[in-house]
Amino acid sequence: MTREEKKVILASSLGTVFEWYDFYLYGSLAGIIGAQFFSSYPPATRDIFALLAFAAGFLVRPFGALVFGRVGDIVGRKYTFLVTILIMGLSTFIVGILPNASQIGIAAPIILIILRLAQGLALGGEYGGAATYVAEHAPQGRRGFYTSWIQTTATLGLFLSLVVILAVRTFTGEAAFAEWGWRIPFLVSVLLLGISLWIRLQLSESPAFQRMKDEGKTSKAPLTEAFGQWRNAKIALIALLGLVAGQGVVWYTGQFYALFFLQSILKVDGYTANLLIAWALLLGTGFFVVFGWLSDKIGRKPIILAGCLIAALSFFPVFKQITTLANPALEKAIENVKVTVVADPAQCGSLFNPVGTRVFSAPCDLARDYLAKSSVRYATEAGPAGQPTVVRINGTEVPFAAGAPAAEFNKAAASALQAAGYPKAGDAQVVKMSNPFDIFRPQVAGVIGLLFVLVLFVTMVYGPIAAALVELFPTRIRYTSMSLPYHIGNGWFGGLLPATAFAMVAQTGDIYYGLWYPIVIALMTFVLGLLLVPETKDRDIFDERDTAAH
Repeated sequence: MTREEKKVILASSLGTVFEWYDFYLYGSLAGIIGAQFFSSYPPATRDIFALLAFAAGFLVRPFGALVFGRVGDIVGRKYTFLVTILIMGLSTFIVGILPNASQIGIAAPIILIILRLAQGLALGGEYGGAATYVAEHAPQGRRGFYTSWIQTTATLGLFLSLVVILAVRTFTGEAAFAEWGWRIPFLVSVLLLGISLWIRLQLSESPAFQRMKDEGKTSKAPLTEAFGQWRNAKIALIALLGLVAGQGVVWYTGQFYALFFLQSILKVDGYTANLLIAWALLLGTGFFVVFGWLSDKIGRKPIILAGCLIAALSFFPVFKQITTLANPALEKAIENVKVTVVADPAQCGSLFNPVGTRVFSAPCDLARDYLAKSSVRYATEAGPAGQPTVVRINGTEVPFAAGAPAAEFNKAAASALQAAGYPKAGDAQVVKMSNPFDIFRPQVAGVIGLLFVLVLFVTMVYGPIAAALVELFPTRIRYTSMSLPYHIGNGWFGGLLPATAFAMVAQTGDIYYGLWYPIVIALMTFVLGLLLVPETKDRDIFDERDTAAH
């Protein structure tokens, strides 16, 4: 690897690390941001609005892919991803100095949402530019290895954001952090932005694009050419369903849903849960490069599809074992305590609530929603028409009459559940870390090991994906074509996974039921990828005839 090639990889990877750092900060601090910018609403509502603002960043990513992909295929790779990192960095910095709702009223949440949309649009253009730029600099037979360094960036960005948040929290204390300290990680990002811009400004344009531009062969209408012509649109659709959708759900399950599962379902405190994930990421990140390198030897397709299949077959046993180690009292209660909601079926609606905006009023729905949020496994049994809702907990009946306060039912149900064996909040058996290096106790080490296995699945599907996508499309429309399926697969299929999976848990009363979402998508990708996706590792991406022929 030459010095210039190392600089290309460093600039592309470093910039993308910082962009992901910026993006993850908001997700990690959504609760505090809700209190700062949506303070005029009740706590539950402000949390919903904060999460919706976070989701907005995911939802607009494909539109960012279209906007910046088009610019990248017309103007050039280098200048496009200079613009994307500038938008991302400035948006994040402004969040750090933005007055809250108590200072400027309704303008605060409006500006916040606009900044989130800008971040999502910029991120939609960043990845395709970085992946395309590095791949077009890589020598033949080494693209998997070169582009795999970019694949480490999302994980490193998440890791960096967790480390900075933990450090600031420790330094300021929880009270000060909630009041003003949360702004520091956002403000620090301006330094990261400056470093990224300085490095990227020293780079030259991609040789493949520059040659095409010199010959006057660049696309005049990349969106029309990429998605308006079936021969190209078909490849984008195959890339989405046969590669990226499965990669997206495996990735988000292994990193984001695992964190959500620890905190919201297993009731592990936030400090410990973040440290557990951080250690698993630290141990696993190098395997992105290992699998990228391996894909140059045996192909992109077998590694990505094997990762999807192995993950789909392993999710249930791995997550059940995480429960066994992280909260053994909860696992025992789930096995031994029988909980049944007996209610008139006409009074029981759907609890499917992936964006968290629905407000339940019927006793049957309120009871089931409470049980799901308390990680209680329950079944629903049809009662006589008009009968009040009753929850049976190992034979003890807890009634929930129409019009009765939900808080009254919740208190009675909590007492009955604890008497039957469900653990109290802060149970001593729940995994807990006293400091970042408290990793040698069997319980902690075991959980980190299981989380590492999930990260390993992530590295299998994600390590070779950039090279695979770059090789599927011709140079003239490569930035546009690869960006859209990538961001639909990751931004929509993956980004909405934690909320959708928990909605499935709440609806069924089974803490593992949400895993069916990534399992089904990963298996779909395995089958379609096996049948439809070509192997691309030996393609010459500089030869338009070679790419177009496929």
